[in-house]
Amino acid sequence: MDRSPRNGDSSSTDLVVAIIETLEACGLDRDDYQLYDTVDPEALEQLLDSSTRDLEVRFTVEGIRIAVTSDGIDVLADEQPMC
Repeated sequence: MDRSPRNGDSSSTDLVVAIIETLEACGLDRDDYQLYDTVDPEALEQLLDSSTRDLEVRFTVEGIRIAVTSDGIDVLADEQPMC
């Protein structure tokens, strides 16, 4: 699994950048997808920040499965070769 750190004080823009960098590390070009068609980064940020328990949100972008937690972003290796 690839883990990108996520800071609890970061903005949704920082979260978007971290997700895009993770996808690029897996070989996905920015022109190959529209992230906002898959996930609402502001809603994701609010959800993670408001949770009082461990929370993991999973979604798939062009075949790459991503798991986002308050601790970071993981690429789920069972669906995609290691990035």
